[in-house]
Amino acid sequence: MSPRLWVLSPVYLDVPSYRILRERLREVLAEPSRDRFEVRFAVVDDSGGVDREVRALAGESIEVLTPPFNLGHQRALVFGLRSLKDAIADDDLVVTLDADGEDRPEDVPRLLAPLLATPGELHLVVLALRTRRRESPSFKVLYALFKALFLVLTGTVVRTGNFAAYRGWIARRLLFHPHFDLCYSSSFLGLGRGLLFVPCERGVRYAGESRMSSVKLMMHGMRMLMPFLDRIAMRALIVFTVTLCFGGCFAIWVVGVKLFTNLAIPGWATYTLLLVLILCFVAIGSFVILFVLFSQSQGVSLSSLDRDGHGT
Repeated sequence: MSPRLWVLSPVYLDVPSYRILRERLREVLAEPSRDRFEVRFAVVDDSGGVDREVRALAGESIEVLTPPFNLGHQRALVFGLRSLKDAIADDDLVVTLDADGEDRPEDVPRLLAPLLATPGELHLVVLALRTRRRESPSFKVLYALFKALFLVLTGTVVRTGNFAAYRGWIARRLLFHPHFDLCYSSSFLGLGRGLLFVPCERGVRYAGESRMSSVKLMMHGMRMLMPFLDRIAMRALIVFTVTLCFGGCFAIWVVGVKLFTNLAIPGWATYTLLLVLILCFVAIGSFVILFVLFSQSQGVSLSSLDRDGHGT
């Protein structure tokens, strides 16, 4: 029997866009040249049951999974996949994409092609690599700065999102890794197991307006960093150690010059050096502590839902 294809999307007050997305997916997957699947659509109602339009989708052969509160599109996907673990078989195909159309349906066959070419490979994860974004100049500048910051903190370039394809084995096992409690897309990068990247352009929203505010966007960026907490902490420790050693050597040099030579050293130099060392210690230490606390606070709720949550 051909494997089933599960198509999962998070929906947050965006049902009109999802209806268009679903119809276009059905058209793409129904083309005669495509492999025949038993396609099953599922959505995660990220409004926590508030959006009445989502309820109507349940009568259209779409499985609706409802968390008790808003999780954000990243963790909503993890909640949905974990809720479906008993229904998904190891050799099934799973595709996750946003509901607004920015993940283009016509790219789905391209993501599935490597999986279909290696039917016995259950560990492969195919991610859409963003090649072009249709965004405002200000967003592009901020996104470039975020990518640079991400590279400095983690040593990894981030150019992927929720658009991914893999076998059911991944959904039934790998997605229970604790990193996915924090973030969906960057956890694949953090684990770095069997990744394949397929270049895909960013599409255009089908309907309505994005509800991603600047605050939510910054929170999303922070969550993408959280699976790399160990790398960030290690890099911060290295920077702190190098700074401390440099400051210590410089302090020894200042004392040596003061005691064993006749050279004049400005009085402000010693106090400035001491102040810089204290500020470096406080800044780097506070960053690591606050980042750990932020990671823990964001991961607790989804961890409890994994034990007690259920879909409808």
